[in-house]
Amino acid sequence: MACRFTELIVDARDSGAQARFWADVLGWQATEREGVHFLMPPNSAIPVIAFVTVPEEKSVKNRLHIDVSPTDRTRDEEVERVLSLGATRSDIGQGDVEWVVLRDPEGNEFCVLGSQVEGDLTKWPWPGMG
Repeated sequence: MACRFTELIVDARDSGAQARFWADVLGWQATEREGVHFLMPPNSAIPVIAFVTVPEEKSVKNRLHIDVSPTDRTRDEEVERVLSLGATRSDIGQGDVEWVVLRDPEGNEFCVLGSQVEGDLTKWPWPGMG
């Protein structure tokens, strides 16, 4: 039997603020336990995202990042919504692509994909991936 992916851990200077930002972006529930802030997906699904406080700031490009896809609006409308929550635009040399690269309030890169999520997500490529 293989392992099961249960948690994605994100280091943060202000783990509570990061958890609140991402809870607003994803529409997930934020909770805190023993100083660790968790985002719980709907229906208690996994994986969860955990934000752990660390003393250092982000210093280089992420080696792992989150992609999000709009569910009820266009990509550009979703970008504007996420920017209003505190994200900023980012140019990491991506060129002319169908997605938009943003940074969360602590500078972590993430992408808003090009189209609404719909259809069968068990088949590749997923909606918005080209």
